[in-house]
Amino acid sequence: MAQRPSTEPFHTDTGEVGVLFVHGFTGSPASLRGWAERTASAGYRVSLPRLPGHGTRWQELAVTSWPDWYACVDRELSDLRASCDKVFVASLSMGGALSLMLAEKRPEDVAGLVMVNPAVTAMSRLVPFAGTLRRFVPTVAGIANDAILEIDEGAYDRTPLAAVAGMYRLWCEVRPYLDLVSCPLLIFRSEVDHVVPPTSVEIITRQVSSTDVTVHRLANSYHVATMDNDAGFIVDTSLEFMAERS
Repeated sequence: MAQRPSTEPFHTDTGEVGVLFVHGFTGSPASLRGWAERTASAGYRVSLPRLPGHGTRWQELAVTSWPDWYACVDRELSDLRASCDKVFVASLSMGGALSLMLAEKRPEDVAGLVMVNPAVTAMSRLVPFAGTLRRFVPTVAGIANDAILEIDEGAYDRTPLAAVAGMYRLWCEVRPYLDLVSCPLLIFRSEVDHVVPPTSVEIITRQVSSTDVTVHRLANSYHVATMDNDAGFIVDTSLEFMAERS
């Protein structure tokens, strides 16, 4: 299936320190492209993959699940580690859950995590029942472009509940093992987020074993803060964070 405009992956092949970027659920690399390009310009080797089932049609997302998404980022991390001294993982939304799983399973390969509105839980109390509900309601309205600015993150206008069920299973795999995460964490949380509740960051910071944890609140952006008013602050702060720990 052809990729939708602006949703293509982005990779660079120079730099001794790598950064793996992981986009969110139903989204695409477009949501992180500007951040990835500025990180590459700062001298880092960058990998921004397109998760399976994303950036094409929602029907393709409906037939993928969390093992497919994790296999993608696991492979990209291995590729970066083959040529980099250190690798950081930067993420948005559900990408945060995938990056936390990488830190749980491969602690020696993850130098630090930078997460923007990471999701390990959701606003809707119906998410745990998505596996059953999908038999009656295959799709629901999309959750795209939650920002103050007018943006296009390359996301779908419909969300397949089969994939929502897969995301929930991912969270159930990640949350019990958060204590295995010990690397430095830099977290950005929007004060107004219509997609992910504040409890998500609270769960993460309460359960990880990391002693180097910084949380910044974003007052001028909604969920897709990487394309919103605070995008520049996220880039500048993350570059400082990685430079200090490289």
